[in-house]
Amino acid sequence: MMMNFDQTLDRRNTCSMKWDVAEGELPMGLADMDFETAPEIKAAILQRAQHGAYGYTIVPDAWAQAYQGWWQRRHHWQIQKDWLLFCTGVVPAISSVIRKLSTPAEKVLVMTPVYNIFFNSIVNNGRQVLESPLVYDGEQYGIDFNDLESKLADPQTTLMILCNPHNPIGRLWSREELLRIGELCAKYQVVVIADEIHCDLTDPQVEYIPFASVSSTCENLSVTCLAPTKTFNLAGLQTAAIVVANPNLRHKVWRAINTDEIAEPNVFAVEAAIAAFNHGEVWLDTLRQQIYANKQHLIEVLHEALPQLKVIPSKATYLIWIDCHAVSDDSAALAKFLRQETGLILNEGLEYGKAGEAFLRMNIAVSPARLDEGLQRLIRGIQAFDGIKQALKPCRN
Repeated sequence: MMMNFDQTLDRRNTCSMKWDVAEGELPMGLADMDFETAPEIKAAILQRAQHGAYGYTIVPDAWAQAYQGWWQRRHHWQIQKDWLLFCTGVVPAISSVIRKLSTPAEKVLVMTPVYNIFFNSIVNNGRQVLESPLVYDGEQYGIDFNDLESKLADPQTTLMILCNPHNPIGRLWSREELLRIGELCAKYQVVVIADEIHCDLTDPQVEYIPFASVSSTCENLSVTCLAPTKTFNLAGLQTAAIVVANPNLRHKVWRAINTDEIAEPNVFAVEAAIAAFNHGEVWLDTLRQQIYANKQHLIEVLHEALPQLKVIPSKATYLIWIDCHAVSDDSAALAKFLRQETGLILNEGLEYGKAGEAFLRMNIAVSPARLDEGLQRLIRGIQAFDGIKQALKPCRN
């Protein structure tokens, strides 16, 4: 099998959302890998493309079997076939479920800092964002269960979106934490939408725990969103799945995604998912090793060159959450400066909630050469920013 993780892939002029930037700029923010997908997936897509007819497509049993086999083998979760629903993406699914399972002006709880598009899905549908900030001790994050319970107890709180693993901090929630979340949500009759799209992107030998697998309580009150898209770099194919064990809840979700017309696959969506989950394991395990190596290299380089920055420890995702408090409390201004000064494009932390205001998010799913280029730009930019900040400090007599 050909592994191209050392290849610096040129993605310019491909209508890439990530790479539609000015010449000389280096985008390392958007959660989109700069690697080719697994060769087996590419072969499946090419074989389907060669047929020449691209009409309406059904979802075959092989699609459900691929999901079932993968989650049983990789994550020890036995998913029943009738729990699975095809949808075009995790974000469309979340938005659709919000519309169906809540009413305008009700509250949807999120633990922040968290994936910024959750805010869009909530606000754009006329619901209120209810933030339960994670506890940050200067080194790592944890859940403030007192705050979480007080906000779940609000009668206006209908839904909770759980990010598992958590984006952008890369936190893997423990079985005990997930169980406690489930019990609190059951106590206050709150449905959990579990976004588990990053679940396969853990460090080598590290596993995530599916929320619905923890207990019958968690299983009964949850809507789990899964996809091969982050794992295998397939976001443009619009292929995902929703898992709902509770039959009454599943019927509502089924009605929601069909009403919103997001339950029908494009001609490549099913083929790609089947190939990914049936044949992608060796490729994925090699990818995880590369991301882990990139992460360790980044930590070493920044510790040596920019000790004022703090890399938050993580066990999952290819996204690095960087504490910039020692440099600036305004990551938006810092990100803007980095882009103007060096061409490096990172995500400003405020996008992920108020709790992320002094943080930057960096995507390291790139070749070692591109990672080094990004790190050198980051070092150069932070040093320049620090130099300007020091020069502007008032002189003391």
